[in-house]
Amino acid sequence: MNEALSNDDLNFVSTDMTNKVTVSSKETYLEDYDLESTTSNTSNQRPIRPRHLFLVSIGTGVGTGMLVSTGSALRQAGPANLIIAYILVSSFIFTTYNSISELAVVYKNLSGSYNDMFKFLIDPGFAFATVFVYALNYLCIMPLELVTSSLLIRYWTTKVNSDIFVVCFYVLINAVNFIGSIGFAEFEFFVSALKLIAVISFMIFGIIKDVGGVPGQEYIGGKYWRSPGAFSSHSKIERFKGLCACFVFACFSYGGLEVSVMLSSVVQNPVYALKKARKMLLYRIFLIYFGIIIFIGLLVPYTNEKLLGGGSSASDASPLIIAVANIKVYPHILNAVILLSVLSVANCAYYSAARILHSFFVQFYPHPTLIKVDRKGRAVTCMFITSIFGLLSFFAAAPFRVDFFNWLLALSGLAVLFLYFGFNLAHIRFRAAMKVQNRSLNELAFISPTGVWGSYWGIFMVVIIFIAQFWVALTPIGTHTPNAQSFFQNYLCAILWILCYIGHKLYNRNCQFLIPLDKLNIDKDRIIYNHEELMQQEKEHLKMTQNGRFWKKLLNFFC
Repeated sequence: MNEALSNDDLNFVSTDMTNKVTVSSKETYLEDYDLESTTSNTSNQRPIRPRHLFLVSIGTGVGTGMLVSTGSALRQAGPANLIIAYILVSSFIFTTYNSISELAVVYKNLSGSYNDMFKFLIDPGFAFATVFVYALNYLCIMPLELVTSSLLIRYWTTKVNSDIFVVCFYVLINAVNFIGSIGFAEFEFFVSALKLIAVISFMIFGIIKDVGGVPGQEYIGGKYWRSPGAFSSHSKIERFKGLCACFVFACFSYGGLEVSVMLSSVVQNPVYALKKARKMLLYRIFLIYFGIIIFIGLLVPYTNEKLLGGGSSASDASPLIIAVANIKVYPHILNAVILLSVLSVANCAYYSAARILHSFFVQFYPHPTLIKVDRKGRAVTCMFITSIFGLLSFFAAAPFRVDFFNWLLALSGLAVLFLYFGFNLAHIRFRAAMKVQNRSLNELAFISPTGVWGSYWGIFMVVIIFIAQFWVALTPIGTHTPNAQSFFQNYLCAILWILCYIGHKLYNRNCQFLIPLDKLNIDKDRIIYNHEELMQQEKEHLKMTQNGRFWKKLLNFFC
Protein backbone atom coordinates (compact mmCIF):
# COMPACT_ATOMS: atom_id res chain seq x y z
CA MET A 1 0.00 0.00 0.00
CA ASN A 2 1.28 3.48 -0.83
CA GLU A 3 3.09 4.87 2.22
CA ALA A 4 1.89 8.38 1.42
CA LEU A 5 -1.56 7.40 2.66
CA SER A 6 -2.06 8.00 6.35
CA ASN A 7 -4.38 6.00 8.55
CA ASP A 8 -6.77 8.95 8.58
CA ASP A 9 -6.95 9.01 4.82
CA LEU A 10 -7.50 5.34 4.20
CA ASN A 11 -8.34 3.12 7.14
CA PHE A 12 -8.22 -0.60 6.59
CA VAL A 13 -10.04 -1.84 9.66
CA SER A 14 -9.73 -5.56 9.24
CA THR A 15 -8.70 -8.30 6.89
CA ASP A 16 -9.86 -11.81 7.76
CA MET A 17 -9.14 -15.28 6.39
CA THR A 18 -11.68 -14.78 3.58
CA ASN A 19 -9.88 -11.69 2.32
CA LYS A 20 -12.87 -9.55 3.36
CA VAL A 21 -11.78 -5.95 3.76
CA THR A 22 -13.55 -3.17 5.61
CA VAL A 23 -12.59 0.29 4.46
CA SER A 24 -13.57 3.86 5.04
CA SER A 25 -14.65 6.11 2.21
CA LYS A 26 -11.98 8.80 2.40
CA GLU A 27 -10.50 7.69 -0.88
CA THR A 28 -13.70 8.56 -2.70
CA TYR A 29 -12.91 12.23 -3.07
CA LEU A 30 -9.14 12.25 -2.70
CA GLU A 31 -7.66 12.55 -6.16
CA ASP A 32 -3.99 13.04 -5.45
CA TYR A 33 -2.91 9.62 -4.24
CA ASP A 34 -1.50 6.72 -6.23
CA LEU A 35 -3.08 3.66 -4.69
CA GLU A 36 -1.51 0.32 -5.54
CA SER A 37 -3.58 -2.73 -6.06
CA THR A 38 -3.75 -5.12 -3.12
CA THR A 39 -4.33 -8.07 -5.40
CA SER A 40 -2.11 -10.98 -4.62
CA ASN A 41 -1.92 -12.24 -8.17
CA THR A 42 -0.52 -9.14 -9.80
CA SER A 43 1.53 -6.09 -9.14
CA ASN A 44 -0.71 -3.90 -11.27
CA GLN A 45 -0.69 -0.31 -10.03
CA ARG A 46 -3.21 2.52 -10.20
CA PRO A 47 -1.52 5.15 -12.39
CA ILE A 48 -4.73 6.20 -14.17
CA ARG A 49 -6.47 9.32 -12.94
CA PRO A 50 -10.23 10.06 -12.96
CA ARG A 51 -9.80 12.51 -15.87
CA HIS A 52 -8.68 9.58 -18.03
CA LEU A 53 -11.74 7.55 -17.04
CA PHE A 54 -14.10 10.44 -17.80
CA LEU A 55 -13.07 10.80 -21.43
CA VAL A 56 -12.59 7.04 -21.86
CA SER A 57 -16.24 6.67 -20.78
CA ILE A 58 -17.26 9.12 -23.49
CA GLY A 59 -15.05 8.08 -26.37
CA THR A 60 -13.66 4.56 -26.02
CA GLY A 61 -15.37 2.18 -28.41
CA VAL A 62 -16.61 4.98 -30.68
CA GLY A 63 -14.94 3.63 -33.79
CA THR A 64 -15.87 1.20 -36.53
CA GLY A 65 -19.24 0.29 -35.02
CA MET A 66 -20.58 3.83 -34.79
CA LEU A 67 -18.60 5.72 -37.42
CA VAL A 68 -18.43 3.14 -40.23
CA SER A 69 -20.74 0.14 -39.69
CA THR A 70 -23.81 2.32 -39.09
CA GLY A 71 -23.73 2.84 -42.86
CA SER A 72 -24.50 -0.85 -43.38
CA ALA A 73 -27.29 -0.75 -40.77
CA LEU A 74 -28.78 2.34 -42.40
CA ARG A 75 -28.70 0.65 -45.82
CA GLN A 76 -30.39 -2.51 -44.56
CA ALA A 77 -33.03 -1.03 -42.27
CA GLY A 78 -33.53 2.69 -42.86
CA PRO A 79 -33.14 5.62 -40.43
CA ALA A 80 -36.28 4.98 -38.33
CA ASN A 81 -35.25 1.42 -37.43
CA LEU A 82 -31.75 2.65 -36.63
CA ILE A 83 -33.06 5.19 -34.11
CA ILE A 84 -35.54 2.75 -32.52
CA ALA A 85 -32.80 0.12 -32.10
CA TYR A 86 -30.39 2.59 -30.52
CA ILE A 87 -33.04 3.85 -28.08
CA LEU A 88 -33.83 0.30 -26.87
CA VAL A 89 -30.20 -0.80 -26.72
CA SER A 90 -29.11 2.41 -24.97
CA SER A 91 -31.73 1.86 -22.26
CA PHE A 92 -30.32 -1.52 -21.22
CA ILE A 93 -26.72 -0.40 -21.74
CA PHE A 94 -27.20 2.31 -19.10
CA THR A 95 -28.81 -0.05 -16.57
CA THR A 96 -26.11 -2.65 -17.25
CA TYR A 97 -23.35 -0.09 -16.65
CA ASN A 98 -24.94 0.82 -13.30
CA SER A 99 -25.11 -2.84 -12.28
CA ILE A 100 -21.52 -3.70 -13.06
CA SER A 101 -20.25 -0.43 -11.54
CA GLU A 102 -21.80 -1.42 -8.22
CA LEU A 103 -19.89 -4.71 -8.30
CA ALA A 104 -16.69 -3.12 -9.61
CA VAL A 105 -16.53 -0.79 -6.59
CA VAL A 106 -16.91 -3.50 -3.93
CA TYR A 107 -14.59 -5.88 -5.81
CA LYS A 108 -12.19 -3.23 -7.04
CA ASN A 109 -9.08 -5.14 -5.94
CA LEU A 110 -9.71 -8.05 -8.32
CA SER A 111 -6.96 -7.93 -10.94
CA GLY A 112 -9.35 -8.97 -13.71
CA SER A 113 -12.22 -6.74 -12.51
CA TYR A 114 -15.58 -8.12 -13.72
CA ASN A 115 -13.88 -11.03 -15.53
CA ASP A 116 -13.13 -12.57 -12.13
CA MET A 117 -16.63 -12.11 -10.71
CA PHE A 118 -18.52 -14.57 -12.90
CA LYS A 119 -16.69 -17.54 -11.41
CA PHE A 120 -17.86 -17.01 -7.82
CA LEU A 121 -21.12 -15.09 -8.39
CA ILE A 122 -22.60 -17.24 -11.17
CA ASP A 123 -20.81 -20.47 -12.07
CA PRO A 124 -17.28 -21.55 -13.12
CA GLY A 125 -18.59 -23.01 -16.40
CA PHE A 126 -20.34 -19.77 -17.30
CA ALA A 127 -17.18 -17.84 -16.37
CA PHE A 128 -14.96 -20.09 -18.49
CA ALA A 129 -17.11 -19.80 -21.63
CA THR A 130 -17.84 -16.08 -21.28
CA VAL A 131 -14.31 -14.92 -20.49
CA PHE A 132 -12.91 -17.13 -23.27
CA VAL A 133 -15.17 -15.76 -26.03
CA TYR A 134 -14.75 -12.25 -24.63
CA ALA A 135 -10.95 -12.54 -24.79
CA LEU A 136 -11.24 -13.96 -28.31
CA ASN A 137 -13.49 -11.02 -29.18
CA TYR A 138 -10.79 -8.45 -28.44
CA LEU A 139 -8.05 -10.59 -29.95
CA CYS A 140 -10.04 -10.52 -33.20
CA ILE A 141 -11.07 -6.87 -32.95
CA MET A 142 -7.52 -5.55 -32.92
CA PRO A 143 -6.56 -6.86 -36.42
CA LEU A 144 -10.03 -5.99 -37.73
CA GLU A 145 -9.66 -2.38 -36.60
CA LEU A 146 -6.16 -2.14 -38.07
CA VAL A 147 -7.52 -3.34 -41.41
CA THR A 148 -10.39 -0.85 -41.19
CA SER A 149 -7.88 1.94 -40.58
CA SER A 150 -5.98 0.95 -43.72
CA LEU A 151 -9.28 1.07 -45.67
CA LEU A 152 -9.90 4.60 -44.42
CA ILE A 153 -6.56 5.61 -45.92
CA ARG A 154 -8.07 4.74 -49.31
CA TYR A 155 -10.05 7.95 -49.06
CA TRP A 156 -6.76 9.73 -49.81
CA THR A 157 -4.89 7.17 -51.92
CA THR A 158 -5.34 3.69 -53.37
CA LYS A 159 -1.86 3.46 -54.90
CA VAL A 160 -0.08 2.26 -51.75
CA ASN A 161 -0.31 -1.34 -50.52
CA SER A 162 -2.62 -1.55 -47.48
CA ASP A 163 -0.10 -3.60 -45.51
CA ILE A 164 2.28 -0.61 -45.40
CA PHE A 165 -0.22 1.34 -43.31
CA VAL A 166 -1.05 -1.73 -41.25
CA VAL A 167 2.65 -2.02 -40.30
CA CYS A 168 2.74 1.60 -39.13
CA PHE A 169 -0.44 1.29 -37.09
CA TYR A 170 0.57 -2.10 -35.67
CA VAL A 171 3.88 -0.70 -34.37
CA LEU A 172 2.09 2.35 -32.92
CA ILE A 173 -0.47 0.30 -30.97
CA ASN A 174 2.17 -2.06 -29.61
CA ALA A 175 4.41 0.83 -28.56
CA VAL A 176 1.58 2.65 -26.76
CA ASN A 177 0.62 -0.44 -24.77
CA PHE A 178 4.14 -1.46 -23.86
CA ILE A 179 4.50 1.89 -22.11
CA GLY A 180 1.91 0.54 -19.68
CA SER A 181 -1.55 1.56 -18.48
CA ILE A 182 -0.62 5.22 -18.50
CA GLY A 183 0.36 5.01 -22.19
CA PHE A 184 -3.01 3.50 -23.02
CA ALA A 185 -4.85 6.09 -20.92
CA GLU A 186 -3.08 9.14 -22.35
CA PHE A 187 -3.62 7.93 -25.92
CA GLU A 188 -7.33 7.38 -25.24
CA PHE A 189 -7.61 10.72 -23.45
CA PHE A 190 -6.18 12.56 -26.46
CA VAL A 191 -8.21 10.69 -29.09
CA SER A 192 -11.45 10.84 -27.07
CA ALA A 193 -11.10 14.61 -26.80
CA LEU A 194 -10.69 14.82 -30.60
CA LYS A 195 -13.72 12.55 -31.10
CA LEU A 196 -15.86 14.79 -28.93
CA ILE A 197 -14.78 17.92 -30.82
CA ALA A 198 -15.35 16.21 -34.18
CA VAL A 199 -18.83 14.97 -33.23
CA ILE A 200 -19.90 18.41 -32.03
CA SER A 201 -18.54 19.99 -35.23
CA PHE A 202 -20.36 17.36 -37.35
CA MET A 203 -23.67 18.05 -35.63
CA ILE A 204 -23.25 21.81 -36.11
CA PHE A 205 -22.49 21.18 -39.78
CA GLY A 206 -25.46 18.79 -39.98
CA ILE A 207 -27.86 21.48 -38.75
CA ILE A 208 -26.46 24.00 -41.24
CA LYS A 209 -26.66 21.58 -44.17
CA ASP A 210 -30.10 20.28 -43.28
CA VAL A 211 -31.63 23.77 -43.25
CA GLY A 212 -29.97 24.67 -46.55
CA GLY A 213 -27.18 26.82 -45.13
CA VAL A 214 -24.42 25.30 -47.30
CA PRO A 215 -23.87 27.40 -50.47
CA GLY A 216 -25.03 25.63 -53.63
CA GLN A 217 -27.03 22.96 -51.73
CA GLU A 218 -30.79 22.97 -51.22
CA TYR A 219 -32.83 22.66 -48.05
CA ILE A 220 -33.10 19.01 -46.95
CA GLY A 221 -35.17 18.91 -43.75
CA GLY A 222 -36.87 15.50 -43.51
CA LYS A 223 -36.70 14.89 -47.26
CA TYR A 224 -34.94 11.50 -47.02
CA TRP A 225 -37.45 10.27 -44.42
CA ARG A 226 -40.20 10.76 -47.00
CA SER A 227 -38.27 9.59 -50.06
CA PRO A 228 -36.84 6.97 -50.17
CA GLY A 229 -38.48 6.67 -46.74
CA ALA A 230 -37.92 5.98 -43.03
CA PHE A 231 -37.80 2.21 -43.57
CA SER A 232 -35.90 0.27 -46.21
CA SER A 233 -38.83 -1.99 -47.05
CA HIS A 234 -42.60 -1.72 -47.50
CA SER A 235 -43.15 -5.19 -46.03
CA LYS A 236 -43.95 -5.22 -42.29
CA ILE A 237 -41.99 -8.43 -41.78
CA GLU A 238 -38.93 -7.00 -43.54
CA ARG A 239 -39.20 -3.78 -41.55
CA PHE A 240 -39.23 -5.73 -38.31
CA LYS A 241 -36.34 -7.86 -39.54
CA GLY A 242 -34.42 -4.66 -40.28
CA LEU A 243 -34.99 -3.55 -36.67
CA CYS A 244 -33.66 -6.91 -35.44
CA ALA A 245 -30.54 -6.49 -37.58
CA CYS A 246 -29.96 -3.01 -36.13
CA PHE A 247 -29.92 -4.39 -32.57
CA VAL A 248 -26.61 -6.14 -33.17
CA PHE A 249 -25.12 -3.10 -34.92
CA ALA A 250 -26.10 -0.96 -31.92
CA CYS A 251 -24.59 -3.42 -29.42
CA PHE A 252 -21.40 -3.65 -31.48
CA SER A 253 -21.07 0.14 -31.51
CA TYR A 254 -21.38 0.21 -27.70
CA GLY A 255 -18.59 -2.35 -27.38
CA GLY A 256 -15.82 -0.92 -25.21
CA LEU A 257 -18.01 0.84 -22.65
CA GLU A 258 -17.06 -1.86 -20.14
CA VAL A 259 -13.39 -0.89 -20.50
CA SER A 260 -13.98 2.08 -18.19
CA VAL A 261 -15.19 -0.42 -15.57
CA MET A 262 -12.13 -2.61 -16.15
CA LEU A 263 -9.95 0.47 -15.68
CA SER A 264 -11.40 0.87 -12.18
CA SER A 265 -8.91 -1.76 -11.03
CA VAL A 266 -6.03 0.56 -11.99
CA VAL A 267 -7.63 4.00 -11.61
CA GLN A 268 -7.04 6.27 -8.66
CA ASN A 269 -10.14 6.61 -6.46
CA PRO A 270 -12.41 4.19 -8.38
CA VAL A 271 -15.56 5.03 -6.40
CA TYR A 272 -15.37 8.71 -7.29
CA ALA A 273 -14.27 7.98 -10.86
CA LEU A 274 -17.03 5.46 -11.64
CA LYS A 275 -19.75 7.76 -10.33
CA LYS A 276 -18.53 10.47 -12.68
CA ALA A 277 -18.00 8.02 -15.55
CA ARG A 278 -21.68 7.07 -15.36
CA LYS A 279 -22.56 10.68 -16.15
CA MET A 280 -20.09 10.62 -19.04
CA LEU A 281 -21.86 7.54 -20.41
CA LEU A 282 -25.09 9.53 -20.59
CA TYR A 283 -23.29 12.19 -22.64
CA ARG A 284 -21.96 9.45 -24.88
CA ILE A 285 -25.48 8.09 -25.42
CA PHE A 286 -27.33 11.36 -25.98
CA LEU A 287 -24.64 13.56 -27.49
CA ILE A 288 -22.48 11.22 -29.56
CA TYR A 289 -24.68 8.26 -30.46
CA PHE A 290 -28.08 9.87 -30.86
CA GLY A 291 -26.53 12.96 -32.43
CA ILE A 292 -24.69 10.97 -35.09
CA ILE A 293 -27.63 8.62 -35.78
CA ILE A 294 -30.13 11.46 -36.18
CA PHE A 295 -27.95 13.50 -38.52
CA ILE A 296 -26.78 10.69 -40.79
CA GLY A 297 -30.45 9.69 -41.08
CA LEU A 298 -31.31 13.23 -42.17
CA LEU A 299 -28.35 13.80 -44.50
CA VAL A 300 -27.78 10.37 -46.10
CA PRO A 301 -30.55 8.33 -47.82
CA TYR A 302 -30.40 4.59 -47.16
CA THR A 303 -30.23 4.06 -50.94
CA ASN A 304 -26.83 5.74 -51.25
CA GLU A 305 -24.52 3.25 -53.00
CA LYS A 306 -21.46 4.46 -51.08
CA LEU A 307 -22.80 3.09 -47.81
CA LEU A 308 -20.95 0.03 -46.51
CA GLY A 309 -22.03 -3.01 -48.54
CA GLY A 310 -23.87 -0.89 -51.08
CA GLY A 311 -22.11 -2.43 -54.06
CA SER A 312 -20.22 0.68 -55.12
CA SER A 313 -16.44 0.67 -55.53
CA ALA A 314 -16.39 3.42 -52.91
CA SER A 315 -18.67 1.58 -50.48
CA ASP A 316 -16.07 1.55 -47.70
CA ALA A 317 -16.89 5.18 -46.89
CA SER A 318 -18.21 6.23 -43.50
CA PRO A 319 -21.73 7.74 -43.56
CA LEU A 320 -20.23 10.83 -41.92
CA ILE A 321 -17.89 11.30 -44.88
CA ILE A 322 -20.78 10.80 -47.29
CA ALA A 323 -22.79 13.43 -45.40
CA VAL A 324 -20.04 16.07 -45.73
CA ALA A 325 -19.16 15.27 -49.36
CA ASN A 326 -18.61 18.23 -51.72
CA ILE A 327 -17.26 20.36 -48.87
CA LYS A 328 -13.61 21.41 -49.15
CA VAL A 329 -11.11 20.34 -46.46
CA TYR A 330 -13.68 19.32 -43.81
CA PRO A 331 -14.14 15.74 -45.11
CA HIS A 332 -10.37 15.23 -44.89
CA ILE A 333 -10.33 16.46 -41.29
CA LEU A 334 -13.29 14.27 -40.40
CA ASN A 335 -11.76 11.21 -42.06
CA ALA A 336 -8.55 11.79 -40.08
CA VAL A 337 -10.55 11.87 -36.83
CA ILE A 338 -12.42 8.70 -37.83
CA LEU A 339 -9.04 7.09 -38.57
CA LEU A 340 -7.79 8.04 -35.09
CA SER A 341 -11.06 6.74 -33.61
CA VAL A 342 -10.58 3.36 -35.26
CA LEU A 343 -6.99 3.25 -33.99
CA SER A 344 -8.36 4.12 -30.56
CA VAL A 345 -10.59 1.04 -30.67
CA ALA A 346 -7.59 -1.06 -31.76
CA ASN A 347 -5.64 0.35 -28.81
CA CYS A 348 -8.54 -0.43 -26.48
CA ALA A 349 -8.77 -3.96 -27.92
CA TYR A 350 -5.06 -4.60 -27.32
CA TYR A 351 -5.21 -3.35 -23.73
CA SER A 352 -8.41 -5.27 -22.96
CA ALA A 353 -7.30 -8.51 -24.64
CA ALA A 354 -4.12 -8.69 -22.55
CA ARG A 355 -5.94 -8.07 -19.27
CA ILE A 356 -8.81 -10.46 -20.08
CA LEU A 357 -6.35 -13.19 -21.10
CA HIS A 358 -4.46 -12.66 -17.85
CA SER A 359 -7.71 -13.00 -15.88
CA PHE A 360 -8.62 -16.14 -17.84
CA PHE A 361 -5.26 -17.81 -17.18
CA VAL A 362 -5.26 -16.83 -13.49
CA GLN A 363 -8.70 -18.40 -13.02
CA PHE A 364 -8.39 -21.53 -15.14
CA TYR A 365 -4.75 -22.23 -16.01
CA PRO A 366 -2.41 -20.35 -13.63
CA HIS A 367 0.88 -21.38 -15.22
CA PRO A 368 3.68 -19.03 -14.00
CA THR A 369 4.70 -18.15 -17.56
CA LEU A 370 1.17 -17.31 -18.68
CA ILE A 371 0.32 -15.11 -15.69
CA LYS A 372 3.69 -13.36 -15.51
CA VAL A 373 3.48 -9.66 -14.63
CA ASP A 374 6.54 -7.39 -14.70
CA ARG A 375 7.45 -4.60 -12.30
CA LYS A 376 5.40 -2.07 -14.26
CA GLY A 377 2.24 -4.16 -13.91
CA ARG A 378 2.26 -5.40 -17.51
CA ALA A 379 1.03 -8.93 -18.25
CA VAL A 380 3.93 -9.55 -20.62
CA THR A 381 3.01 -13.03 -21.85
CA CYS A 382 -0.59 -12.03 -22.52
CA MET A 383 0.61 -8.92 -24.33
CA PHE A 384 2.87 -11.08 -26.48
CA ILE A 385 -0.07 -13.35 -27.39
CA THR A 386 -2.13 -10.27 -28.27
CA SER A 387 0.67 -8.97 -30.49
CA ILE A 388 0.83 -12.32 -32.30
CA PHE A 389 -2.90 -12.19 -32.99
CA GLY A 390 -2.45 -8.66 -34.28
CA LEU A 391 -0.32 -10.03 -37.12
CA LEU A 392 -3.54 -11.30 -38.72
CA SER A 393 -4.08 -7.71 -39.83
CA PHE A 394 -1.41 -8.24 -42.52
CA PHE A 395 -4.00 -10.12 -44.56
CA ALA A 396 -5.39 -6.68 -45.44
CA ALA A 397 -4.03 -6.87 -48.98
CA ALA A 398 -4.77 -10.58 -49.53
CA PRO A 399 -7.35 -11.50 -52.21
CA PHE A 400 -9.31 -13.62 -49.70
CA ARG A 401 -9.32 -10.89 -47.01
CA VAL A 402 -13.10 -10.30 -47.09
CA ASP A 403 -14.02 -13.93 -46.39
CA PHE A 404 -11.21 -14.29 -43.86
CA PHE A 405 -12.25 -11.30 -41.77
CA ASN A 406 -15.93 -12.16 -42.03
CA TRP A 407 -15.23 -15.51 -40.38
CA LEU A 408 -12.86 -13.89 -37.90
CA LEU A 409 -15.63 -11.53 -36.89
CA ALA A 410 -18.06 -14.46 -36.70
CA LEU A 411 -15.93 -16.04 -33.97
CA SER A 412 -16.40 -13.07 -31.70
CA GLY A 413 -19.45 -11.18 -32.95
CA LEU A 414 -21.86 -11.94 -30.07
CA ALA A 415 -19.30 -12.08 -27.24
CA VAL A 416 -20.32 -8.71 -25.84
CA LEU A 417 -23.92 -9.93 -25.42
CA PHE A 418 -22.78 -12.86 -23.27
CA LEU A 419 -20.76 -10.36 -21.24
CA TYR A 420 -23.71 -8.01 -20.70
CA PHE A 421 -25.88 -10.98 -19.75
CA GLY A 422 -23.20 -11.97 -17.20
CA PHE A 423 -23.01 -8.43 -15.77
CA ASN A 424 -26.72 -8.34 -15.04
CA LEU A 425 -27.00 -11.92 -13.79
CA ALA A 426 -24.00 -11.41 -11.46
CA HIS A 427 -25.60 -8.26 -10.04
CA ILE A 428 -28.95 -9.99 -9.47
CA ARG A 429 -27.29 -12.92 -7.73
CA PHE A 430 -25.05 -10.65 -5.64
CA ARG A 431 -28.07 -8.73 -4.36
CA ALA A 432 -30.00 -11.97 -3.77
CA ALA A 433 -27.06 -13.44 -1.83
CA MET A 434 -26.83 -10.26 0.24
CA LYS A 435 -30.49 -10.72 1.18
CA VAL A 436 -30.20 -14.45 1.89
CA GLN A 437 -27.10 -13.91 4.02
CA ASN A 438 -28.73 -10.98 5.88
CA ARG A 439 -26.26 -8.36 4.67
CA SER A 440 -27.06 -4.67 4.46
CA LEU A 441 -26.78 -2.50 1.36
CA ASN A 442 -25.14 0.07 3.61
CA GLU A 443 -21.95 -1.97 3.11
CA LEU A 444 -21.83 -0.72 -0.49
CA ALA A 445 -20.10 2.49 -1.51
CA PHE A 446 -22.07 2.71 -4.75
CA ILE A 447 -25.62 1.44 -5.19
CA SER A 448 -26.97 1.14 -8.71
CA PRO A 449 -29.68 3.81 -9.18
CA THR A 450 -31.56 1.46 -11.52
CA GLY A 451 -31.40 -1.36 -8.96
CA VAL A 452 -32.06 -5.03 -9.55
CA TRP A 453 -34.95 -4.25 -11.90
CA GLY A 454 -32.48 -2.55 -14.20
CA SER A 455 -30.53 -5.81 -14.31
CA TYR A 456 -33.69 -7.78 -15.12
CA TRP A 457 -34.38 -5.34 -17.96
CA GLY A 458 -30.83 -5.88 -19.22
CA ILE A 459 -31.24 -9.67 -19.23
CA PHE A 460 -34.60 -9.39 -20.99
CA MET A 461 -33.14 -7.19 -23.74
CA VAL A 462 -30.12 -9.44 -24.25
CA VAL A 463 -32.36 -12.51 -24.64
CA ILE A 464 -34.56 -10.62 -27.12
CA ILE A 465 -31.49 -9.59 -29.13
CA PHE A 466 -30.20 -13.19 -29.19
CA ILE A 467 -33.56 -14.37 -30.52
CA ALA A 468 -33.73 -11.55 -33.07
CA GLN A 469 -30.19 -12.24 -34.27
CA PHE A 470 -30.97 -15.95 -34.60
CA TRP A 471 -33.89 -15.12 -36.90
CA VAL A 472 -31.94 -12.63 -39.01
CA ALA A 473 -28.92 -14.96 -39.19
CA LEU A 474 -31.03 -17.90 -40.33
CA THR A 475 -33.13 -15.97 -42.88
CA PRO A 476 -31.30 -12.75 -43.86
CA ILE A 477 -33.10 -9.54 -44.82
CA GLY A 478 -34.70 -9.86 -48.25
CA THR A 479 -34.94 -13.67 -48.14
CA HIS A 480 -37.43 -16.18 -46.78
CA THR A 481 -35.31 -19.34 -46.93
CA PRO A 482 -32.63 -20.47 -44.44
CA ASN A 483 -29.02 -19.62 -45.33
CA ALA A 484 -26.37 -21.79 -43.64
CA GLN A 485 -23.43 -19.49 -44.42
CA SER A 486 -25.25 -16.44 -43.10
CA PHE A 487 -26.26 -18.32 -39.95
CA PHE A 488 -22.74 -19.44 -39.06
CA GLN A 489 -21.19 -16.06 -39.90
CA ASN A 490 -23.64 -14.37 -37.54
CA TYR A 491 -24.10 -17.02 -34.84
CA LEU A 492 -20.81 -18.89 -34.70
CA CYS A 493 -19.81 -17.14 -31.46
CA ALA A 494 -22.91 -18.47 -29.69
CA ILE A 495 -22.11 -22.01 -30.84
CA LEU A 496 -18.53 -21.60 -29.60
CA TRP A 497 -19.80 -20.36 -26.20
CA ILE A 498 -22.08 -23.39 -25.85
CA LEU A 499 -19.23 -25.78 -26.71
CA CYS A 500 -16.94 -24.11 -24.16
CA TYR A 501 -19.63 -24.22 -21.49
CA ILE A 502 -20.49 -27.89 -22.05
CA GLY A 503 -16.81 -28.82 -22.41
CA HIS A 504 -15.95 -27.22 -19.06
CA LYS A 505 -18.86 -29.00 -17.36
CA LEU A 506 -17.87 -32.38 -18.78
CA TYR A 507 -14.17 -31.95 -18.03
CA ASN A 508 -14.83 -30.97 -14.40
CA ARG A 509 -17.78 -33.37 -14.04
CA ASN A 510 -19.90 -30.57 -12.68
CA CYS A 511 -23.61 -30.61 -13.57
CA GLN A 512 -24.50 -27.70 -11.27
CA PHE A 513 -26.18 -24.90 -13.23
CA LEU A 514 -25.71 -22.07 -10.71
CA ILE A 515 -23.93 -21.81 -7.37
CA PRO A 516 -26.61 -21.84 -4.61
CA LEU A 517 -27.15 -18.38 -3.09
CA ASP A 518 -26.37 -19.52 0.45
CA LYS A 519 -23.01 -20.88 -0.75
CA LEU A 520 -21.92 -17.76 -2.64
CA ASN A 521 -18.78 -16.40 -0.99
CA ILE A 522 -19.60 -12.74 -1.54
CA ASP A 523 -17.06 -11.63 1.09
CA LYS A 524 -13.98 -12.95 -0.68
CA ASP A 525 -11.93 -9.96 -1.91
CA ARG A 526 -14.90 -7.68 -1.19
CA ILE A 527 -14.45 -4.28 0.38
CA ILE A 528 -17.08 -3.39 2.97
CA TYR A 529 -17.49 0.36 3.35
CA ASN A 530 -18.41 2.31 6.47
CA HIS A 531 -21.86 3.75 5.71
CA GLU A 532 -21.65 6.58 8.25
CA GLU A 533 -18.33 7.77 6.86
CA LEU A 534 -19.72 7.52 3.33
CA MET A 535 -22.60 9.82 4.24
CA GLN A 536 -20.25 12.21 6.03
CA GLN A 537 -17.95 12.36 3.03
CA GLU A 538 -20.92 13.03 0.73
CA LYS A 539 -21.98 15.95 2.93
CA GLU A 540 -18.45 17.35 3.09
CA HIS A 541 -18.05 17.08 -0.67
CA LEU A 542 -21.43 18.76 -1.27
CA LYS A 543 -20.57 21.56 1.15
CA MET A 544 -17.16 22.05 -0.45
CA THR A 545 -18.79 22.24 -3.89
CA GLN A 546 -21.44 24.73 -2.75
CA ASN A 547 -18.78 26.98 -1.23
CA GLY A 548 -16.55 26.75 -4.28
CA ARG A 549 -16.27 29.10 -7.22
CA PHE A 550 -18.99 29.26 -9.87
CA TRP A 551 -16.92 27.50 -12.55
CA LYS A 552 -16.21 24.64 -10.14
CA LYS A 553 -19.93 24.29 -9.41
CA LEU A 554 -20.63 24.26 -13.14
CA LEU A 555 -17.90 21.69 -13.78
CA ASN A 556 -19.16 19.47 -10.97
CA PHE A 557 -22.74 19.68 -12.30
CA PHE A 558 -21.84 18.65 -15.85
CA CYS A 559 -18.90 16.35 -15.06
